[in-house]
Amino acid sequence: MKRFIKLTAVFVLIIGLAAGISTPVFAADGNNSDSINEKLGVPIVVYGGTLSDAQKKEVRESLGVTDSEAVEEYTVTGQDVAKYINGDSTARLFSSAKITREEKGSGLVINIVTADNITEVTTEMYANALLTAGVEDATVEVASPVKVSGHSALTGIYKAYDAQGVPLDKERMELADEELGVVTDLAKKEGLNQEKVSGLITEIKKAIAEQDPATKEEVEQIVQDQLSKLDISLSEADRQMLTDLFEKMRDLNIDFDKVKNQLEDLTSAIKNKADELGLDAGFWEKAGNFFKEFFQLIGNFLQGLFN
Repeated sequence: MKRFIKLTAVFVLIIGLAAGISTPVFAADGNNSDSINEKLGVPIVVYGGTLSDAQKKEVRESLGVTDSEAVEEYTVTGQDVAKYINGDSTARLFSSAKITREEKGSGLVINIVTADNITEVTTEMYANALLTAGVEDATVEVASPVKVSGHSALTGIYKAYDAQGVPLDKERMELADEELGVVTDLAKKEGLNQEKVSGLITEIKKAIAEQDPATKEEVEQIVQDQLSKLDISLSEADRQMLTDLFEKMRDLNIDFDKVKNQLEDLTSAIKNKADELGLDAGFWEKAGNFFKEFFQLIGNFLQGLFN
């Protein structure tokens, strides 16, 4: 009988631990995610125009599209790249996106569902660029069936808003695309990474929102201050590239104060990701140590039960 009780305790413990590790916690609010939002409309899915039928099917599965009548579907083409961001009309487009508009104040949530295949653009980079373009209060999911940089997903998102009768400002869209190019280039520089560059861009935007610079010199000072604050060293050419980027934002009168809360959320997300990845140590080493200690703990517990 005692042995049965011990075995039962072990079973309950293991099931409980497994559930605690693998199951995320959600707030129960009674909402049905399959229901149609009659106020904001159904989600919009925009597929890369280069996708084959088989790849499109794979992307649909990745984005959770099970009923074509529950979404609006479009295809982004090279002509769209030229139209929205003055890009190359012959570009090959694989990145696809699903956009679900949310209630005002909900914020911008980005989810790269095929993270291994989006090689250069992070969720924080997408969020920063979309805020620059004027996209707010939406859940955006990005997917690709093959390894790509991820840049073209922005064009699909712009097309989705246009199709819904909410066209974004063309100059802001072009500037957001330029921003994405700048941050992905900087992230490849020695001593930098995606998290550091995303954090830098976010902090500069927050400083601009707080200080409202009136001249290019003031923009340049903000850029330099944030570089010093984050202990980031850039070449003169790269500093000038950043200054020019944010000077263009100032010329367009982009009101980052309006999305200051979302920038604060983005700062927290970047910090949390950096902490999770353990930028001061090897991520996989930390993960390996965790599971080694975890299973050692379980082994010791089992040994104690049956001794």
